[in-house]
Amino acid sequence: MAAGVGSRLEPLTTQVPKPMVPIANRPVMEHIFDLLRTHGITDVISNLHYQAEKIQAHFGDGSQIGMNLQFHEEKELSGDAGGVRACAEFLRGGTFVVLMGDLLTDADLTKVIAEHKAKKALATIAVKQVPDVRHFGVVVMDESGFIKGFQEKPEPEVALSNYASTGIYILEPEVFDHIPKTGQFGFGRQLFPNLVELGLPVLGVSIDEYYWSDVGTIGQYRSSNFDALDGKVRLNMSGERQPNCIMEAGSSVSSDARIEGKLYLGRNSHIAPSVTIKGYVLIGDNCRIENNAVLDNTIVWSNTVVERGAVLTNSVVGLNCTVPAGTTHNEIASVSLAPTLLGSTKEKEAV
Repeated sequence: MAAGVGSRLEPLTTQVPKPMVPIANRPVMEHIFDLLRTHGITDVISNLHYQAEKIQAHFGDGSQIGMNLQFHEEKELSGDAGGVRACAEFLRGGTFVVLMGDLLTDADLTKVIAEHKAKKALATIAVKQVPDVRHFGVVVMDESGFIKGFQEKPEPEVALSNYASTGIYILEPEVFDHIPKTGQFGFGRQLFPNLVELGLPVLGVSIDEYYWSDVGTIGQYRSSNFDALDGKVRLNMSGERQPNCIMEAGSSVSSDARIEGKLYLGRNSHIAPSVTIKGYVLIGDNCRIENNAVLDNTIVWSNTVVERGAVLTNSVVGLNCTVPAGTTHNEIASVSLAPTLLGSTKEKEAV
């Protein structure tokens, strides 16, 4: 499911659709395809809407990454279940998997599918315990794992569960009998509660032992990148591994640079003398970090220049930017189609 606008990730999603935001220098959607392929799933259809052409141009027919990939472009959004309905002809052949396009996870899909089939569920939701239920739809399960009810973003004192839906679903084609043929329709507020009310088998399967993150906000996007660099999620990360540094082909770090944290450096990117890297720093392809710049817990997208003496802290810098020499930026999420990143800390969207 890759149709959403991604408004909570603005201004980053003015440049790319949400499934294309980079995690460790690869689109999050590409990590999803890696996961599917690992579990033997290679026939995929992706529902698109916002900036659909960028997703199609990047992946093509999927053959370069070992996938058989098709696309369906919605002219008007119809809800997440409505988006799956639009792909029904592709999916009617048997049990199928639905994943939201902004998830970062290394969940064992094979295990979830096996439990779905063993318990003869019509629908299965992968669930995970969360520390703060106020941000999630939570599920209430019986002793066998079948779902008996839902709460949407409850206050902790009234929450009946701390298991959240992860946006990973295993479904049988018969679910289409319960989705209206037209109009807006969602999984969490409509389809799944309706199935439970009818007494149909809707299962919850825990993925507590695996990493899961929704990269839908700038804060969560940053922390997901940092978790990837910290090895908290199993991802296919290319590049040569050195102490505290992963470097892709053609990149370089001056021997006079100070790496005081962990660094991911994309292809053909270069770090000049006297640069300081603190915390977690991820830099895309074809970037230049000039003398005396300081990057601290910051993500820099591809084709960007951080000029001499600039300081970036807790920030995300988009594609094709120039961070002017000697400027200081704290907690910004900025993009610029012009060659210069303008404004200071609070003039851009703050995390």
